[in-house]
Amino acid sequence: MKSQIIIAASEIAKEKRISKEDLRDILEDIFVTLMKRKYGEEAEFDVIVNIDRGDVELYVEKEVVKEVTDPRREISLEEAKKIDPDVEEGEILAEVVNPEDFGRRLINIAKQTLLQRIREYEKRKIYDEYSSRVGEIIIGDVHQETRAGYFINVDRTEMFMPRKECIPGEKLRRGESVRALIKEVVKPEVLLEEEEDFDRPRRRRQGSRPEIIVSRADKRFLIRLFEIEVPEIFDGIVEIKAVARRPGERTKIAVESMDKRIDPVGACVGMRGVRIQSVVRELNGEKIDVIAYSSEPEVYIARALTPAKPLRVLVEKDQKMAVAIIPDKDMGIAMGRGEVNLELAEELTGYQIELIKESEYYEKTAEADTDMAVEEIPGLSPKIVEKLKEAGIKTAEEVKGLGLQGLLEIPGIGQKTAQKILQQLNI
Repeated sequence: MKSQIIIAASEIAKEKRISKEDLRDILEDIFVTLMKRKYGEEAEFDVIVNIDRGDVELYVEKEVVKEVTDPRREISLEEAKKIDPDVEEGEILAEVVNPEDFGRRLINIAKQTLLQRIREYEKRKIYDEYSSRVGEIIIGDVHQETRAGYFINVDRTEMFMPRKECIPGEKLRRGESVRALIKEVVKPEVLLEEEEDFDRPRRRRQGSRPEIIVSRADKRFLIRLFEIEVPEIFDGIVEIKAVARRPGERTKIAVESMDKRIDPVGACVGMRGVRIQSVVRELNGEKIDVIAYSSEPEVYIARALTPAKPLRVLVEKDQKMAVAIIPDKDMGIAMGRGEVNLELAEELTGYQIELIKESEYYEKTAEADTDMAVEEIPGLSPKIVEKLKEAGIKTAEEVKGLGLQGLLEIPGIGQKTAQKILQQLNI
């Protein structure tokens, strides 16, 4: 039996790109609801929807009786024989139900329910599609700017970039094409429950679509850009070990090569800096320090403090602390504006780093070394300490007095050992 509801639903489904199977399920649920409203929850009935033919078959089971007392569950023998001449009293008969007999009120309810279910389907489809794409880069057009952030359209789907996810100082214009990372997809139900969450933009209304949050400030956005620009990273030949970022200011990225023949820093920078400059342009001129990762904390920390070049790094591995000795003239570079260079180096390495000027360090060291016994000199093995004592050397001051040539004259101490002793005393 042709149904105007099914015909109208089919047209909407084409526009919304709803599959026939999903539309059939939606319509069957709607007609089941209508049948229950008309015949009661306990009624036995069948609903068969055929999308291709645009019709629906509805059957309700009724008991054949002589005199009807409950029209919803019973049918008179006279009426029953019009349907099936062989039917007898007491039997159950499947009566065909005309959808148009539901009445104007139920039909209007069906239409409203259909529109609601289609909207819910769209929400679920959008959520399922984009929740599986979290971490991907999308390209969309800026649709609207508000105080809370930007609305971006991607393939007829609206996404939102809050101010805190924008690159500071970057101004996007309406209609401008922009790249961003899908950071989070929130179900509409969750949005409604979190109306009092002031950390989120105040865009809350009943029936809104899933909120797709995108970001240009997230670390993963920078990582994805490098994967796009550097084939060695995409192929897994060069691995990104750590990233520390202050959007719009500076980023430090540590990389390591799985192939000794490939320089990881050179691969990221590219010929004449073409690869890294492409990333910098996308990030609105953000400075990027690409450093080679090292498993040796002293080396790794020294590189992390780029563009400063520490003279020496002393590490306390157990405490995850380090002291970097910086040339006096480079102290400002090592700290960075607002100490951002130091903070990023700490975040990248996982060490708490103390910066000390070269002049201050040697001054403190000289004072400390005056009365230091040879066994207190850091980094010396018991064997070396024993050889120094055998030669009559008991203090660090006496070791300094010997110098390199004097140490070499002590039996059992060679060139490398002597240099190591003096290095520990900053000579």
